Amino acid sequence: MARTWRFLPHDESRVRGLSGTLNVAPLTAQVLIARGYESAEQALTFLNTRLTDLHEPDELPGAAEAADRIVAAVKADRRITIYGDYDVDGMTSTSILWHCLKLAGATVEYYIPSRLDEGYGLNCDAIRRFHEEDPEQIVISVDCGIASLEEAALARELGLELIVTDHHTFATTSVEEKTNGAPAEIALPDAACLVHPRLPGSNYPFGELCGAGVAFKVAWAICKRFGDGKKATPRMREFLKAAVSLAAIGTVADMVPLVDENRVIVRYGLSSLLENANPGLKALLTVAGIEKNKQLDADDVGFAIAPRLNAAGRLGQARLAVELLTTENPERAVQLAQYLDELNKNRRTVERRIFKQAKELVEENPDWQNREALVLAHPDWHAGVIGIVANRIAEHFKQPAILMTIDRETNIGQGSGRSFAGFDLHAGLTACVEHLITFGGHQAAAGVKMHVDNIDAFRDTFCEFVAENHEVTERDLELRIDAEVRLADCTQRGVTELDRLGPFGQENPRPVFAATRVELAEPPRTMGEGDRHLSLRVRHYGTVLRAVAFGRGEWAEQIEAADGPISISFAASINEFRGRRNVELRLIDWQPETATATVPPASNDTST
Repeated sequence: MARTWRFLPHDESRVRGLSGTLNVAPLTAQVLIARGYESAEQALTFLNTRLTDLHEPDELPGAAEAADRIVAAVKADRRITIYGDYDVDGMTSTSILWHCLKLAGATVEYYIPSRLDEGYGLNCDAIRRFHEEDPEQIVISVDCGIASLEEAALARELGLELIVTDHHTFATTSVEEKTNGAPAEIALPDAACLVHPRLPGSNYPFGELCGAGVAFKVAWAICKRFGDGKKATPRMREFLKAAVSLAAIGTVADMVPLVDENRVIVRYGLSSLLENANPGLKALLTVAGIEKNKQLDADDVGFAIAPRLNAAGRLGQARLAVELLTTENPERAVQLAQYLDELNKNRRTVERRIFKQAKELVEENPDWQNREALVLAHPDWHAGVIGIVANRIAEHFKQPAILMTIDRETNIGQGSGRSFAGFDLHAGLTACVEHLITFGGHQAAAGVKMHVDNIDAFRDTFCEFVAENHEVTERDLELRIDAEVRLADCTQRGVTELDRLGPFGQENPRPVFAATRVELAEPPRTMGEGDRHLSLRVRHYGTVLRAVAFGRGEWAEQIEAADGPISISFAASINEFRGRRNVELRLIDWQPETATATVPPASNDTST
């Protein structure tokens, strides 16, 4: 099903009015109105986000009690273990609390489970080991634990104090499919304290914090208690400025909505990251090729920083990434950053191989192509990489996808799933619980474990649930166009002004524009490993700009074969390289020009 372009309506008089009141380009005003910020007051509130817009940490459900318990443990010189997760959100969450507690003088360690050997979340073996090592210690989970009912019960039985801080979906005690509108009953772990933005019975105003956002709030609450109860000490205030940068990395990497508190965290965290970067982050930025004077944005995290950190977790060495984020030794930081860079190169090679094999597996089983979801398994797939491949498969085939690797010794399949077009993946797995050993996650992404003998039955049940509860429509695939423009409107000044609407990400995407009657200034070409990406130069009424499309190398031949003008939809950004700044278009979609289109009038912004 081809994507439908939906042009958002706009009123020229309202655009002119908001443009004049805010002193912004008409294009910026039009995007603001298209995003629902129609009054000057609404638009200014959105544009002028302040760090003080963050809610007080004690308002976060459970944060005050957790901070009280942790401060008491520090003052009693009890050992503290931070139990993290192996993704970037978990790594940054762990690092935030570790730095905070070290600054407070605590005896603190961190534990990151192996993705390959232990899997996601708390595990009973680790709980028993903590108790054997020091039964008086306090264990704090970050970015995990809210669904760890068995593990929390074991900690309670052993007398081990467990504080759970998390943001993931709660466990349930029943297997209702939610088709009748009745949610399954929530089950909470029996921990000493739970910190979660959506804790039942609470009224916290923003429920979409990621693990690092939750950890930052807990650290903030701890810092206040080591101050005068309302404000942190000067040293801890400096720490919090650095910690918000770590929280920003975790927030972007976890792909939570970049609105409300998340937008505040990312905006201020990225703006101060270079200034507040510790030795590990400085080394990581260097190997990622990010220039020292560059203004960082969410794309730098998503495409340069996060993949290198994630590579360590995907390949079973997440602890090294946390060491990178916590070390004060510049030489060690450089060694670790270079090693993570090599791991990331290896990860890309493995990812390409699995993606190719997964597509071949679908082609070899044509019956699967007619089903509403894909469930693929292979004994040679790397457990740490199949999640990102599942995402590519879901996008490629435009349906939910679950990929698993099979352990030949245990006959256990373990893998990851990714949603498509808004399907509730967690609900789908809940409906298949009889075939699963464990599962966890949320609507868009999840992890599963099952016996190999159950894979076929699981595939049938899962596909039936998708068929009965989800239908991909044109609306799901439509592309919202904020405005139709001339490429001459995409000036450096105009694009920089649009960046004030950022940081961009989930639920706050970059503005999408369309241009018609666009010609090729030179033949399109592929670039990158495996010719995965597209590069081309386009001409539009005298203006020539470079455009790129990541993961769309196949478009090169298709666009050249169109043999005529095309319509393009794109987002505009500033590409900075070796001190030079140029406007670059990120091609989202294209269509052959089938009819003469009305060219929009040029804007009044004549700046360059």
